Amino acid sequence: MEEVSICDSELKLMNIIWDMSPIESGKLVKVCAEKLDWSKSTTYTILRRLTQKELVRNEDSIVEFLIPHENFQRMESNKVIEKTFSGSLPKFVAAFLGSKSISDEEADELIKMIKNSKGGAND
Repeated sequence: MEEVSICDSELKLMNIIWDMSPIESGKLVKVCAEKLDWSKSTTYTILRRLTQKELVRNEDSIVEFLIPHENFQRMESNKVIEKTFSGSLPKFVAAFLGSKSISDEEADELIKMIKNSKGGAND
């Protein structure tokens, strides 16, 4: 999928759609009114933009996401790493951790993820 950029309001609606998909568009309007204090027209305007960006489908009054949340998170993370850290994952991790310490469990989980991304090497 080509790179897509979304604004904060579009992300708010996407989060609801990811949580509730598939959802009837009328129910989506009600949820947005309750959770975001949006009018019907605001919800449909943002939904139309997400449809144009091919992130969601709205057919027969049923709204579904076209890109899984995890894929979107991966794309957004990659954009931040490329833009802010010249594509360097170690620089990103160093900046993210800063002076924050992590637990042994979190460190073990990160090590496991790194090993798996290298092709599953077991040391």
